[in-house]
Amino acid sequence: MSPAMAPQMRAEMLIVLDIDGTLVGKDCKVPVQTVDALELARAAGHHIVPASGRSLAGLIPMARRLGLTEGFAVGSNGAVTVHLDAGMPSGYEVTDTAVFDPGPVIAKAQALEPEVLVAVERLGEGWQVNHRFDAGLLNGPQRVVDASELHGEPTTRVALHAPGLARHTEALAALGGVTVTPAGKNWIDATPADVSKATAVERIRTRLDVPAAATVAVGDDLNDLPLLKWATRGVAMQHAPAVVHDAADETTGSIDAAGVVTVLHSLTPAVARDPGLSPLAAQLTAAVHTTAGSLTSVRVWHSTNTDLAKAEIWTHHTGTWRRHSPIPAARGATMRDMENAAHEAGLDFPRGTPTCSTRGRSSTSTNSCEPTVTSPTP
Repeated sequence: MSPAMAPQMRAEMLIVLDIDGTLVGKDCKVPVQTVDALELARAAGHHIVPASGRSLAGLIPMARRLGLTEGFAVGSNGAVTVHLDAGMPSGYEVTDTAVFDPGPVIAKAQALEPEVLVAVERLGEGWQVNHRFDAGLLNGPQRVVDASELHGEPTTRVALHAPGLARHTEALAALGGVTVTPAGKNWIDATPADVSKATAVERIRTRLDVPAAATVAVGDDLNDLPLLKWATRGVAMQHAPAVVHDAADETTGSIDAAGVVTVLHSLTPAVARDPGLSPLAAQLTAAVHTTAGSLTSVRVWHSTNTDLAKAEIWTHHTGTWRRHSPIPAARGATMRDMENAAHEAGLDFPRGTPTCSTRGRSSTSTNSCEPTVTSPTP
């Protein structure tokens, strides 16, 4: 590693990001610069966790569009946690859920607003509703059922919709056994008691063994309040309500100003954001720059599937090798692409069997020398 590549930033931070209003706007379009910033942060060794009020039917497709196909994701305001895995038929597995009895909160809402629309989440299936919601209001398929079916089983989330419904937030919260969160004037989400995005990501932090001090969260709405208070660095989007700004440690730009990109860039090495670098070279630079001076290996292999190639950064610690980060831009690359990007990043690209004894030096190869390099086709 050259002196210019000397490590300057802490790796392995847990970065938790709200989706709607933070990563994507009302049009649900995913900006290219946002995906690029997410990939650079992942290459730098950070864990990216999308945390949303969306149900799984809305969370999983959006995570894929953001390029997040591995790691953890949180849905239903913390009631559902999944592990993303592109190798699974569904693309994920559910790791944690919290449920509650929806009956009391539905009955109270109907007593307060007889015409209230009620949707009860059925995990992995969609929603059971008393009347069909307008398009775009719910993520996933809706099935109109009798009232008895709405009350019948524990659920992860209940969505309530009626004009001015948010004025009943305190009355519904007073029932106990439920977390009540308004989302605008006409919408209330009900989830299990003492459950939030913060409780879900704290379990993830513990699993990943990330220090509590290495946590960052970005959000823009009331359901992000516990999350921003949980994080060591809580960031509010510029367009967030005043109460969200008050809970945050700092404010970034609005969704239109790509505020979340500013935050992500603050967590990646400046040298990796050189506009003259290709995305692949930038990610290699970010990865090696954050490996804390360890013996570093860029493991590259070709696959038989449509991804063509894959690359990961591994580092050597106390006699063992561990994965530091993926290089997302390596998907679809050729070995010539990898060689050119390595040269751009100032790294050696050995043409023979690499040695495993040069501390602090980074190498790329397709040889089968272990532990420095792996090459078998998956």
